[in-house]
Amino acid sequence: MKRVGFYCAVFITICSVLAIIIGGCKKDEATCYMMSLHATGAGMKHWYEKDDGFMQITGIPYEKLDCKSCHATKCERCHNEKTAEGKFTGTDVKNKELCLQCHSRAKLCFKMDTKAKTLDLHVAQGMICSDCHGKEDVHGDCKEYQCMREPGAVKADCNNCHTEIAKNKSHNIHLKKVHCTACHVSSTLSCYNCHFDNFLKTKSRKGNFIPSNKCWVMLVNYRGKVTTGNVQTLVYQGKKFIAYAPYFTHSIMKKARQCVDCHDNEAMKRINNGEKIPVFTYTNGTFQEWKGVFPLVHENLTWAFLDKKNGKWVAIEDDTEPMVQYVCDAKPLTKKQLKSLSRSYKR
Repeated sequence: MKRVGFYCAVFITICSVLAIIIGGCKKDEATCYMMSLHATGAGMKHWYEKDDGFMQITGIPYEKLDCKSCHATKCERCHNEKTAEGKFTGTDVKNKELCLQCHSRAKLCFKMDTKAKTLDLHVAQGMICSDCHGKEDVHGDCKEYQCMREPGAVKADCNNCHTEIAKNKSHNIHLKKVHCTACHVSSTLSCYNCHFDNFLKTKSRKGNFIPSNKCWVMLVNYRGKVTTGNVQTLVYQGKKFIAYAPYFTHSIMKKARQCVDCHDNEAMKRINNGEKIPVFTYTNGTFQEWKGVFPLVHENLTWAFLDKKNGKWVAIEDDTEPMVQYVCDAKPLTKKQLKSLSRSYKR
């Protein structure tokens, strides 16, 4: 009987191990959350400390920066209301202002779009963050990610709601090669010239970077599809850095841009002529931005890099090329993609 009992115990153990391997070990929600990008900040840390990351210029480890101060390691950071049983109600998180406390770029985007009367159509209709971003986007799905654009990290997607796409010429041509955002994001919000020296001194971002006026859209190659991208330029002790990333700006318009806005436009004409696209320039104390759509081809893009002296922005005269990083699988457009954009199309 002892031998039978022993074999039964071994059999049960093997079955349990197989169940874990095949079905996965189900973790409780709190454990899942502590693995999420909201809690860990692993995405920012990973790209900042990489071999081609900005830390190679600053020499300052991520742990010594205040970037991680926004990351919430306690439920109470977002949840305050509790039931009589002590469980969080979730009612308080249905106010998008809670999310915007940390997602400051989206907050600035909504502010600029409201002023320009081009507010994202979803926000204009009263939708809130949680209408698109469900529990797994916020609490995590028990997997570790190094970027919010890594497949699976963010479950929100246009196709989750827009299950039926209108059949028209534009959709028939673009759907397999171009992401919805490339045509439906009105403009991109970026931050220029984050001046790390002053930021470290003042412990404040205010006045130490230049927000975009949302004049342009940059197209990047993300996993084989043309999608919208973002850029951030940084300066530390006169050294220049630029990072490109795929990015979803919450500035969605119902009517897509016209063919001529992207195909054979002024930016493409310049590239085909071997000329530069002055995306961000600084002349005689005045900032100027490129207006319109342009592709990510770094060698054809120019960005002003500035120092800050006595509270004033001063152009860095050093001609040394900036250190460049491509974040979250962002890549320049391929020759084939550029060739397509060079063609002239009519709707």
